[in-house]
Amino acid sequence: MNTAGTIDRPLTHDPKKQAPMKPSTDELAGSAPEDFTTSGAIDSRQNRTREMQLIPEALARAHMHERLQAAERERRAVRLATARRMQRRAERASLRARRALAMAVMQ
Repeated sequence: MNTAGTIDRPLTHDPKKQAPMKPSTDELAGSAPEDFTTSGAIDSRQNRTREMQLIPEALARAHMHERLQAAERERRAVRLATARRMQRRAERASLRARRALAMAVMQ
């Protein structure tokens, strides 16, 4: 099972570059009649196998998408907090400037 090109360890992870799945010689040795083993069954089994091989990749892609969205939400929250802090600082500076102007005019 550890030889390259098995289901557990495909030569490539790209399904288009993988060789179609062929029944082993052990399966053909009298395990099923010839009319029962049709090409449609082999094709459907191959499709299921490819889909199952791609499940971890799809899960990883979904996980990364979720993590990227969470990071973007975090960045937006940090930017909003920074903007509010700067707005309060600007308002305080404006009040100080008004007071200084009022003091200068009254003198």
